Amino acid sequence: MKTLKIFILLLASLSLFSCQENFLFFDDTPPAVPSNIITETGDNLVVISWNHVYDSDFAGYAVYYSDQYDGEYILLATTVESSLVDYGAANGVTNYYAVASYDLSGNESDLSYDVAYDTPRPEGFNQLVYDFRNFPNIAGYDFNQYSIDEYNSLETDFFFENDNGVFYLNVWSDSDIQSMGRTLDIYSVSFAPIGGWVELLPGENVKYVRAIKGNTYVVWTWDNHFAKIRISEIFADHIEFDWAYQTAEGNVELKTNRNSGKRKIPKKIEINRNNSR
Repeated sequence: MKTLKIFILLLASLSLFSCQENFLFFDDTPPAVPSNIITETGDNLVVISWNHVYDSDFAGYAVYYSDQYDGEYILLATTVESSLVDYGAANGVTNYYAVASYDLSGNESDLSYDVAYDTPRPEGFNQLVYDFRNFPNIAGYDFNQYSIDEYNSLETDFFFENDNGVFYLNVWSDSDIQSMGRTLDIYSVSFAPIGGWVELLPGENVKYVRAIKGNTYVVWTWDNHFAKIRISEIFADHIEFDWAYQTAEGNVELKTNRNSGKRKIPKKIEINRNNSR
C-alpha cells in the first residue's frame, strides 16, 4: 500500500510539471521609455541625465548620440545609472542625445522623445584682471584666446574698473552685458538671456554693470559669441573670476545672429556716472 501511494504521488508530480511546461512565460514587452532627458554643458564633455525607469525586470540604459535630432543615432554607452558623462564631446560641436531602457530579457524601449542637445565649451577658474585706470595692459580679457589683454585691445571682450571705490565690468558699445544676479557657481547659468541687456546711455561709448562678488554676468561678444563670468573675489585693484565661453558662433543655445565685421575701439572712454540706469 505504501508503494502505491508513492507511485501516485510521483505520477501527480510529473503531471504538474508537464502543465507548467505548457505555460512557460515569454517576455517580449520592453520597459518604459526614459523621460526628462537633461544635458549639462562642460569643457569638452556633456553630462546627460534622465528620470529612472522602475520596471520590475529593468536591466539598464543605452545612451545614443547623433549630429541632428532626426538623424542616425549611434550607441555611446550603456549604464545602470540614470546619468552618463560623454567625455568624447568636443568644444563647439553640437550633439543630440537619446536614451533607451532595456530589460533582463533583452527587450529595448523606443528612444526617448525629448529634444536633448548640447554644445561643450571651454571654461576657466581663478582668473585675474586689474583696474584699467592703473593697470591698462592687464585689465581686459579675451575669451577667444583665453587670455588677459589691454583694456582697449581689438580682441578684449570686457574689462574691469574701480571708479572711486565702486566696481564695474565694462564692455564696448559693440558688445552686450547683463547681470544674472547672485549664483552658487559658474554652472548656475546655462543659457544666454533673450533680452535685458544693458543699454548704451547717451554720450557714452561703454556699457557697464556693477561688479559684485558672487554674481554671474553674461557677455554677448562683439564677434557673436556667448560667455559668462562669475566673480569670486573683488579687491581694490583687481577681481578674481571663473568663466565659460561658447566657441560655436551663433549657436542656437546662445542668441540670434550678430553681424561681425572689422572692429574699431575708441581712443577715449566716455562715461557719465551721473546717468541713472
